[in-house]
Amino acid sequence: MIQSNKSWQSEFLQGVKDATPLLLAVAPYGIVLGAQANQADVSLIEITLMTALNFAGGSEFAAIQLWHSPLPTLTIILITFLINSRHLIMGAAITPYIQHLPKRKIIPALFFMADEGWAVSYRQALKQASKKTPERNLNLSYFLGACFPFYPVWVGAAFLGCIIGPLLGDIEKYGFAIAFPAVFLVLLRGMWKNSQSAKPWIISLIVSSIVYLVFPGHYYVLAGTFSGLITAWIFGKEND
Repeated sequence: MIQSNKSWQSEFLQGVKDATPLLLAVAPYGIVLGAQANQADVSLIEITLMTALNFAGGSEFAAIQLWHSPLPTLTIILITFLINSRHLIMGAAITPYIQHLPKRKIIPALFFMADEGWAVSYRQALKQASKKTPERNLNLSYFLGACFPFYPVWVGAAFLGCIIGPLLGDIEKYGFAIAFPAVFLVLLRGMWKNSQSAKPWIISLIVSSIVYLVFPGHYYVLAGTFSGLITAWIFGKEND
């Protein structure tokens, strides 16, 4: 069904409204990234391109930690893949609710699906799916409203952090680092349904913690992602 311009605008603004509280938490963390980039001698152009083309904060923080001369390009590529592998399970989870959308529209839109935007969209998708009406799928307008605003905020905050980093000094003393775990706690709370649905989370936490303690590097991200995915598939088969 084709949305009217008024309906499209309304859905988009609703997505922006639902995402706004998380936007306020993401901005400080982007400033931290920019400040750390400045301390690692990453140029303003480089941090802007990194955040604009990659748009995935966790892997960008890891890349900054590895930023030295000579640049370990292959290592950064591998680490980026490992950390961003969580998007595989995020994409799989939301696919049933967006598969009705034209691929020429939704595939470019998926570029803007970072963790926070995905969580807001997924929560809305579950809400829509519970309705006993024809409008049970996630609208593209809402998806863009929930996801796109994080893009200019993240890129802009990192840009600002790179500029004011020398003025701030030790960025950690301001407590901005708490924003990242705080955001994810809010995301988890928003998606909580019952203890049964939390089993993949628990298994993923246990597996990733063990891998983190045993193996160096960021392999715990990949292990946590796929253990959660496999657990969700197993329990989903049992409930069929």
